Amino acid sequence: MRKKRIMVIGPSRCGKTTLVNVLNDYDGPLKRTQDLIYGKNTIDVPGSYIENAWMYKHIIAAAQDASYVIILIDQSKCTEIYPHGFAKSFTSKVIGVITKSDLMPENEEKCLRQLKKIGVVEPYFHISFPMGTGIDALKKYLFEKGEE
Repeated sequence: MRKKRIMVIGPSRCGKTTLVNVLNDYDGPLKRTQDLIYGKNTIDVPGSYIENAWMYKHIIAAAQDASYVIILIDQSKCTEIYPHGFAKSFTSKVIGVITKSDLMPENEEKCLRQLKKIGVVEPYFHISFPMGTGIDALKKYLFEKGEE
């Protein structure tokens, strides 16, 4: 039986690889992700996979190896990139994470509406890497809750 990992999905430059590194306890240099990368605890999905609808089938197939799917929304941009109901494509639990929550607080409500529109249910996590907020709560939820 293969190890179940946490899949991280989001548009380019939204903080996916930074989050993946935190979840894998990796403190090395950041590298731009060009293909699916299976880490110790994660599956890092390149932004191009979500930015091109024809790649969705690859995301959904790879998600079979995931205990959780994390969908990221970048609060500094809050671009609507996910299709309506996208979270329903996955059999594992989908978690909504708003990254860069320290930037452009006026976009928070728009981000929350977007998570609801794509079918992600609460709880939602607001994280900021420079401020160090929300990361411990997300890790506790993922690693102490156990697989469902």
